[in-house]
Formats: sequence, C-alpha cells, structure tokens
Amino acid sequence: MSGTDVGEELGARAAQARALALLRIRSRALAVAILPAAVAVVLFAADAQGHLAGPAWDAVRWTVLGVAVVVLLVTVLVALSVARARPAMSPTVPVPEEGAPDLYRLVRDLADRLDVPAPSAVALTPDCDSWLEDRTHRALRKGPGAAPRKGPGASLPKGPEAPAEAADTAPVLVIGSPFLWWMRVAELRAVLAPVVAGTGPSAHPDIAAARRFVRGLDAAVADAAAPGRGPVRGAPLAFAGWVARLLLRACRGHAAEMERCVAAAASMRAQTVDYGLRIAAQEQVGLAYAGWDRLLTRVALPAWRMGRWPSRLDAGVVSALTELSRRDRLADGFALRLGERPACDLLEEPGVADEAASLLAARLFHGGPAESGPGWSPVDWQQYPDEVVDRKWRSEAARLHRVLDTLGVPRASAADPAVPTLARVMEHLSGPGGPGGPGEALAAGIGAAVAREEAEAPVHGGPEQGGPGHGGAADDPLDLWGPGPLPLFPLQPPRTGTELLADHVAAMVCCAAVDTAGAAPGLDWLDGPALLVGGERRADLAAPVLSLVEDGDPDPLLTWLAEVGVRSDKPVRLV
Repeated sequence: MSGTDVGEELGARAAQARALALLRIRSRALAVAILPAAVAVVLFAADAQGHLAGPAWDAVRWTVLGVAVVVLLVTVLVALSVARARPAMSPTVPVPEEGAPDLYRLVRDLADRLDVPAPSAVALTPDCDSWLEDRTHRALRKGPGAAPRKGPGASLPKGPEAPAEAADTAPVLVIGSPFLWWMRVAELRAVLAPVVAGTGPSAHPDIAAARRFVRGLDAAVADAAAPGRGPVRGAPLAFAGWVARLLLRACRGHAAEMERCVAAAASMRAQTVDYGLRIAAQEQVGLAYAGWDRLLTRVALPAWRMGRWPSRLDAGVVSALTELSRRDRLADGFALRLGERPACDLLEEPGVADEAASLLAARLFHGGPAESGPGWSPVDWQQYPDEVVDRKWRSEAARLHRVLDTLGVPRASAADPAVPTLARVMEHLSGPGGPGGPGEALAAGIGAAVAREEAEAPVHGGPEQGGPGHGGAADDPLDLWGPGPLPLFPLQPPRTGTELLADHVAAMVCCAAVDTAGAAPGLDWLDGPALLVGGERRADLAAPVLSLVEDGDPDPLLTWLAEVGVRSDKPVRLV
C-alpha cells in the first residue's frame, strides 16, 4: 500500500470515528429522554410482583410515570422540530443533465477514476468556489413525487427540469460559475478532482447519519430563531431550539474534526488524478477570484444600485481576467492557454446558464428580486456604457446640484440661471479647504442625501417586487435570509462624505466632457465606469478632483479641462 493510500485510509478511519462519536451523542440524548420511562416500567413491574408495595411507593410510581410522560412528549416535540426543520441550502442554479451532457460525462468519468460514487446532480454558484452539498434531508421531506422548485435558480430557462433529488442519496456537486468560463476543460477537471473525491466518505452510512443529525440540529436552531412566531407556537419551538443548541455545543468539536478528516481523505485520493495539472489550475483559481471580485465591486455594483443587473457576468469575468493578465502579465503562455477548449463549452446553452447565474449573483450580493420587472431589468455589456455609466454620472451630478441648491449656492450662468454648469461647482469649492470649508458642508449634504435616498428606496427583494417566481420559504432558499442581501457578502465598505463628494464632482466633470468635448462613457473591465476621450480611457481625473475637493485648489482641474477641451461654463444635461 502506497503512502497516499495509507494517508487516505487513516483520514477515512478518523472521520468514521468522529461520526461514531456524534452518533453516540445522539444515542445518549435519547437514553436520557427514555430513562424516566424505563424507571417507571421497573417500578410498576416490581409492584406487579409484590415488591416495593405501600402508599409511599405508589406515590413514587405515579410521580415517575407523570415525569416520564412529560419527558417523552417533550422528546417527541424536539424530534419533530428537528425532523421538520429545513436545513440551510445554498442558493444555486441547478444544471439538468440534458442541458450539460458533456459536463455530467466529465464528472462521472472523474468519479470512475477516483473509484467513488458520482454526484447526483450538478449546480452552479455565482462565486469562486466548489463543494459537495447533501440535500437528502430536504428531498426526503418533500417526497419523491414533489414538484420541481420554482424561482430564480430552480432550473435553467428553456431547458428540461432536473430529476427529483430524492431518488438519489449522493450529494450535489456545486461548481463556481466563473470557473466554467475562465478555466479550460482540463483545468476544471483537475480542480474538481478533490471535490468529487468527497463523495466516497459521504457514502459511508455512519458519516451520512452524523451529518444528517448535525444538519437537523442546526436547522432546528435556525427555525426557532425565525421571527413572526406567535406565543403558542413560538414557546415550544424556542424550547426545541434551546435543546438543539445544547446538543450542537456537544457536537461542534467532533463535527469540525470529522469534516477536516473527510477533506483530508478526499484530497489524498485525488492526488492520483491530474496532480501536476492541479497545481497550475490552482493558480487560475486565484486569478479567477481576483477578477471576479473586481468585476462585482467595480462593474456590477454600480448597475445593481440603479436597478440594472448585468446579464453576462461570467462572460465579463473572462474579459476582466484577460485585461488583468495583459496589464500585469500574470499568466505565462496566456494566448496558448486561451486556445484550448473553455469549460463553458460543456454546457449546451452557456448564455442561458450565465444569465441565470448573473441574476442569482445580483440577489446574493445586492438583494435584487427573483425576476426582471419595473425598476429591475437586465443590461448587456454593449448597453452598459450608455445605460449604466452615463446614467450614473448624470444622476450623481443632479444630486450634487440639488444639494448646492439646498445650501443656497447661486447658479453660475448669468445668461440662464436655471442651467447647471461645472463652473458653479468649481467656484463653490475653490478657496480655503479643510475643516469648516465649503467642501465639508457640501460633503455632509451629499452624504445625507445619499443616505436618505437609500432609506427611501424600495427593498428589491420584497414581495411586492418578487413577481410570480418569488415563492414562499418552501420554494426559495433565499427567503430564509429575508429581502435584503446576504450579510456574508459585503461588497464595499461605507464611503465617507469626502469620497462621495469626490465621486460626484468627478461625475459632473465627466458629464461636462461628454456634453462639451465629445467624450463618451465607457467600461473598463477592472475599474468599472470610464471616460473615453478620442477613444482612449482617461484615468488621470482622480488627482485633480481631489485637489479641488480636499484643498480647494482648482488649478490642476482647470489644466485637465483645458487639455481635454471641456467648457465649464456650458450647461450640462442631467437626468
């Protein structure tokens, strides 16, 4: 037996030992629950045989019987709460086999090479990660004849429905959608090898039972903490949640160690498959994560904030990573690598899958509704500069002038006092900067206006905007989190008043450049909205704007405006 086999065997045995420890905790809890009933049986049996007679023992027997009945009723209550609770399920886009036969073939071939059971299904997640997810608890509750889920990620549009998951106990393979578009087929297979290898330990009955036990307890705790429970139903659920928390504390160490051992055993088994390629593929994982993060924070977030969601995020991450590699020379043999078959070719309709994953990303990271509608519509990359960038600039410029009106700042144009101009902004901010200056008052006003508008904006995920696909909690796992974005994924830290003011002044400059100097809005895949002058991106606007905002010095910006040919005294079109 090789060292790899020995390591895998040791990891598997350690995982099984931890699983048995978890099952012993379950058995002990059950033993404690039936102990009063067992004592009551012994006492009544003794009375039937003429032992332990007398009024005192009769009182003891009936008291113990009463305690046993109460404990058994409580045990049944807790058991039902655990059985009926819905374990957390990751929001994903299921991929039916008919929509990706080549991808299923790759996964099954990988499972055969690893000598482990194949995953029961494949799903996509809008994140740079991949894992196995056991959904048997949910499937068994719904029953084999349950209808397919509806909602934002129920299945790919225009494709067949996925088969019922209750028929198969193997876990679902969840694949990060950016991997499919950025990685080549061989790289994806190498990255998925240690993940698919995890189906082996998952098939062990002790490990599977231990996982179901822990998931049920965790779901019971979450169910007890859910708001909107009346006192009649809330009190029993709260007690069941308290019992589940006690058991979870006892299970925490064993469960964590079991999962660590399972991951170690799977990793050891996967070393026999594409080990050398997996090292190179992991570099692409890091590159994909970097590009995906930039795409979400710099490109997608501005669109989401104005009610638009880019419908091809995964295709965009390829452009972003291509630009990142070109600028920083991160990928050796880049052109040769891109000549190989991309993993998204394993899907029959990659565009449809990209759209579904992009909508789910908007829901996860921003809290958008489940379907398009008024105030929430898709945008193609070709439309992004005009429908997102230009609109963003003009909206911020309009807010800037509204705050100036509130502060009583006069219009700069003597010919037409009603028209907004860049000169008005520059004249107000020119002069002494620092604390107490005009920049600070304007920054505070803009910060307050932004906060007020965000508070007054309707919640995207609310039922009034959810549409027919936004089902109840039984259909949509995102409903467990409420209407807002998930708290696990903060995309951008809060901006200070000075940062907001600088953004708004830069937006006003860009509007003036577009309206008076023939510039155009553009899209930079890594930095988001960009100003194009003569077809080339101008990335040198930030420093002159900061000089004006922070120091009250307009000269660097005046020099920049003269170089580009912007007329600050001309009116600017606002939204």
